[in-house]
Amino acid sequence: MERRRPSLYVVPTPIGNLADITFRALDILKSVDVILAEDTRTSGVLLRHYQISKPLQSFHIFNEHQALQSLVRRLIAGEMMALVSDAGTPGISDPGFLLVRECLKNDIVVDCLPGPTAFVPALVKSGFPTDRFVFEGFLPHKKGRQTILSALAEEPRTIILYESPHRLIKTLEQMRVFFGSDRLVSVSRELTKLHEETVTGKLETVLAHFAAKDVKGEIVLVVSGKSRDVSADQ
Repeated sequence: MERRRPSLYVVPTPIGNLADITFRALDILKSVDVILAEDTRTSGVLLRHYQISKPLQSFHIFNEHQALQSLVRRLIAGEMMALVSDAGTPGISDPGFLLVRECLKNDIVVDCLPGPTAFVPALVKSGFPTDRFVFEGFLPHKKGRQTILSALAEEPRTIILYESPHRLIKTLEQMRVFFGSDRLVSVSRELTKLHEETVTGKLETVLAHFAAKDVKGEIVLVVSGKSRDVSADQ
């Protein structure tokens, strides 16, 4: 049976260093009819860097529901599209899931390229067990937050979370309450960028480190599971 050509390509983009993109990803971005971008300004920087001139269309969390059916009709009509996010793999704490699901419902072939995802290097650099882990993405800001933290405190697998710089201290403080000050945590920020930093140790120690500085950049938190026997230098 002949393999049908994909109409939608999910294309991971660098999480910081623009060199972290595959040759295949660049070929796809050059070949499609339109690129769906979470922020056209951010994606424009990447495209200009690689001298790619293709139409950009905004596709983000605030318009994805409204744009969904129109995009599906265009894909059915024969347009080829690439979906990118500001950084990393679309659909991983970024828009993408709804469009992929709708394409599959309409027998539109989707291809997802391998590529950057922030939590993978953060997990590996933490030194915590990688054989089993749970990815929770962003915690809810208010409703349900403490319930989730309470449940995660009993989780035996390595836990991975995303966090923004202005909520990092609050999250670490809440983790200290629910997980205990001796639980091991690894915080990575600005991955692949000039000021990349990873701090690993007991929650109390890591909290003190970041409380004493102005925190910037996107953040990945990796927490050791409750029943794991993991040690780290303080």
